[in-house]
Amino acid sequence: MNLVQKLSEKKEDLTEKWYDLILSSYPKETQEVWRSNHDRFTNPVGVTIKKVAGELFDLILEWKSADDLAKSLDELIKIRTVQDFAPSKALSFVFIFKKLLRDEFMEELKTEGKLDELLAFEARIDNLGLIAFDIYTKNRDLIAQMRIDEVKRSHHMLLRRVNKIEDASARGAGQV
Repeated sequence: MNLVQKLSEKKEDLTEKWYDLILSSYPKETQEVWRSNHDRFTNPVGVTIKKVAGELFDLILEWKSADDLAKSLDELIKIRTVQDFAPSKALSFVFIFKKLLRDEFMEELKTEGKLDELLAFEARIDNLGLIAFDIYTKNRDLIAQMRIDEVKRSHHMLLRRVNKIEDASARGAGQV
């Protein structure tokens, strides 16, 4: 049995472990709430993390469509981008998957003389990390642009108010 088959066989367990590892990057209280609440309306972040972990697991196994990988990654990265994580922490969920695989399969594959399968599969995760970095950068740029636009709108509104006050003062002064 090759590594992809082993991963497929243990999909549910590994997805749950990956989900737990992703949640471990949040405070304990948050982890508890997100683990116990499965309602997508009252717990959209926790539900999205769980959903994306499952989707990504399948997509990494198939490794067919970079667009599908990017779409799934984007959901989770958008959340982590706005949470003010450092970039390394925001994207750490990709690389902890690598650690999970090593913890689960390293010794077994070493014994079987199939360590090269693990290394080849890890290349997929490295590529996933590169895709994730591009998505994270795009999202950070978008947030920065949104902030700039908001400052411009606020500044413009302030100038309009000041001009209205000056116009009203000038009209009032002319009437005296």
